[in-house]
Amino acid sequence: MLVLEFKVRAKKHQYTAIDEAIRTAQFVQNKCLRFWMDNEKVNKYDLNKYCRVLAHDFDFANKLNSQARQSSAERTWSAISRFYENCKRKITGKKGFPKFKKNCRSVEYKTTGWKLDLTTRKAITFTDKNNIGRLKLVGTYDLNFYPISSIKRIRLVRRADGYYCQFILSVDVKIDTSPANSVIGLDVGLESFYTDQNGNKINNPRFLRKGEKQLQRLQRRLSRKKKGSSNRKKARARLAKAHLKISRQRKDFAVKLARCVIHSNDVIAYEDLKIKNLVKNHCLAKSINDAAWYQFRHWLEYLGEKHGKITIAVPPQFTSQNCSNCGEKVKKSLSTRTHFCACGCQLDRDENAARNILKLGLSTVGHSGTRLQDSLNALGEDTSTFSEEILS
Repeated sequence: MLVLEFKVRAKKHQYTAIDEAIRTAQFVQNKCLRFWMDNEKVNKYDLNKYCRVLAHDFDFANKLNSQARQSSAERTWSAISRFYENCKRKITGKKGFPKFKKNCRSVEYKTTGWKLDLTTRKAITFTDKNNIGRLKLVGTYDLNFYPISSIKRIRLVRRADGYYCQFILSVDVKIDTSPANSVIGLDVGLESFYTDQNGNKINNPRFLRKGEKQLQRLQRRLSRKKKGSSNRKKARARLAKAHLKISRQRKDFAVKLARCVIHSNDVIAYEDLKIKNLVKNHCLAKSINDAAWYQFRHWLEYLGEKHGKITIAVPPQFTSQNCSNCGEKVKKSLSTRTHFCACGCQLDRDENAARNILKLGLSTVGHSGTRLQDSLNALGEDTSTFSEEILS
């Protein structure tokens, strides 16, 4: 699947109509969840049938496209099925019981309820009874490269800086790249974003820490405004835009860094960290969330699949304690940043962990394929993975 996003340009009444469609989609999700809670043995198809009942009972629900109502019901069922799956797996802690939505920001259409401008493909018209009308699409993507039949879903998204239209295309993207003949083991951290087995480090950008003073100032201004006033709405919008900017900076950094790691290596080994458990430490929770390790891992796996590279998640237990030279366990606290072993090995703590991660990753996959064999032969090469070298 491929997702292409465009900024939406429209009139004020059209934005109001989009907000009404989003509220209707939220209403359908909550009613489907209530229907599942009040009845036994409700499945996915029962929720789709219940959408017709909602359209008959509520006029505003009937204005939304029928497939858009079904898409909202499918969102509810995805939360329910995830809850069932967690119960079957018997995971510890909360199982993720579905919750009622309070602030939805998107509505999703399937193959009906919209019509794309066939001449320029820079405008889209929504034909349901919400009277959204014709919307201009602003963006650099060219939809002429893809047939109309490949567009499976269209999503209208509301953000702090405006409205966006997303096109979900059924397209398999495979990129043929030449082998880099190198492998890498990554140890993520807070002092440096990651350290590889050669001792190369990437600085942690700390976007939230850098923008924290501005966020605090905007939050104070918001708290001084009278509730329900227009000035409070403006202050709230300014605060939301500041948060959105930080999240976009974090995503841009993760995507670019993951892309240059994928281009520079054939095998990438990293820790299989449980971020949900790590953020329970209230002293480090903000820094861990600011680092966005999971987002970096997500883009590593996604780009690795597209480029045909091997990505391996290894267990993180004792990767920092064990010696990468002899394998002996050397206990050390988080404040100890240098690894000393009786065998004479003296390394940076993160570099030692990266070497252990790489060894675990290579022992996991074994000898599978010619590209991996070439990478194992080039294990001793000192390959740089700095993002500046690739992006330049």
